[in-house]
Amino acid sequence: MTDIMAVFVVVERGKADNIVEEAKVAGAFGATIFYARGTGEKEFKKFFNLNVESSKEIILILTSQEQKDGLVAALVKAGNLKDPGTGILFTVPVGELVGLDHRKGMLTE
Repeated sequence: MTDIMAVFVVVERGKADNIVEEAKVAGAFGATIFYARGTGEKEFKKFFNLNVESSKEIILILTSQEQKDGLVAALVKAGNLKDPGTGILFTVPVGELVGLDHRKGMLTE
């Protein structure tokens, strides 16, 4: 497989399910959600004397290069990612992909 992109979205815990549902409407075939903890909370508390939720969800979606732009636009809209502090999104080209041969047509259509 070539021209496969990995799209990562990092959002506050509890936000991923709605974002993934919108991604499916935009053509994603599925997603993986990881749970994580951010490390910036101590610095934020030091400067602003406020507690910030450090629990995060990381959404991983594999998509074709051709579908990436539409998917990214849907993810940005669903997560309000242009608003400060709502999350981040980045893409990475996939060099090797093993284990999804049975879904090859889904990623390359």
